Amino acid sequence: MEPVRILGVVLVVAGLFALYFGWQASEGLLEQAHETVTGRYTDETMWYFIGGGVAVVAGVLLALFGAKR
Repeated sequence: MEPVRILGVVLVVAGLFALYFGWQASEGLLEQAHETVTGRYTDETMWYFIGGGVAVVAGVLLALFGAKR
């Protein structure tokens, strides 16, 4: 397996961890209170979701299309 594809798999796993931590953070009592009052999550939680989503998409693209010979 090429290093680029391995990097893609690592990015997918890291992205899934970030999404999981973002989901866990969004379920917290203070986070839900903040979301109820303001209508949105805190910036920290949003960065977990954004970073995790970008990492998963980039990882999938690298794993599928990376390093064509």
